[in-house]
Amino acid sequence: MFTNPVINSIMEKEGHYVDHPHDMGGPTCWGITEQVARKHGYMGDMKDLSKEKAYLILEDDYWRKPGFDKVHDVAPILALELCDTGTNTGPALPIKWLQRWLNAYNNQQKYYADIAVDGVLGKKSLSALTSFLKKRAPHGENALITSLNCSQGNYYLELVEKREKNEAFIYGWITTRVALI
Repeated sequence: MFTNPVINSIMEKEGHYVDHPHDMGGPTCWGITEQVARKHGYMGDMKDLSKEKAYLILEDDYWRKPGFDKVHDVAPILALELCDTGTNTGPALPIKWLQRWLNAYNNQQKYYADIAVDGVLGKKSLSALTSFLKKRAPHGENALITSLNCSQGNYYLELVEKREKNEAFIYGWITTRVALI
C-alpha cells in the first residue's frame, strides 16, 4: 500500500497527530487537516486517523489531482518538492510559483511560450517544463527547486509578518520545508 516514496516522505516529515494552539488549520494527523479529512468522509477524532486513510488522501489530493505524478515522469525531485509544498500550502500555490519561474526562465519566449499562471498543471505547463529541462540540462531541475524554495521562503515570511502567532512555525517551515531535498 505505501509504495509512493513521495507520500511516505511527506508522512514521515509531518508525523502523527499535532494540535498546536496557534495553527489556524486546527488538528492535523499525518499532514491531513481536520477539514480535509472530513471532506473525505472521515468523521472520527483526528488522533485516530489511520496512516492508511491519510496516505490515500495525500496521494489523491496532493499527488494525482494536481498532476505531480506527471511531473515525476520528467523531474522526480521537483515532483517531491511540489507535492511536499502543496501538502503544506495547498497544491495550486506551488504550481503557480512553478509557472511563474518557467515564464521567467524562458528567455523572452525564445525557449518556449509563456504559460498561464493559473495553478493548474495542464499540457502547456508540462510542455514548458519539459522544454526548460531539456534546455537547461543537467542542472535545470535543481535550479527550479531552488527557485521554488525562494518563493516558498518568501511566502512563509509574509505569513509571519501578517500574523505574529505564525512565528511559532517559521523556523520549522524553513528548516524542513524550504530545504534542498
